[in-house]
Amino acid sequence: MNDEDKIRKALLKKALGYNASEVAVEYSCDEDGELKVTKKKVTKKHYSPDVAAVKVLLERYFQTYGDKVRSMSDEELADEELRLLQQIKEGKDGTA
Repeated sequence: MNDEDKIRKALLKKALGYNASEVAVEYSCDEDGELKVTKKKVTKKHYSPDVAAVKVLLERYFQTYGDKVRSMSDEELADEELRLLQQIKEGKDGTA
């Protein structure tokens, strides 16, 4: 995966919102001076969609796609329609 794909994927994740787990671990020393885990807390956190990320996605990626679509022939548009319908059928969004 190249850097551009990583950026697009991260922007899409931030634009749509996501869930993440945060782990907090506490340690203490036992009699031998060894560290051992005394508490481990896993918290699930939801990060809401970010409007600024949506704006960047629309400006940077979808405008370029729109320009590409406007320059396509009727045959290319039909092929693109079939490709997108196939992606929908397979459950892929194709933007990340």
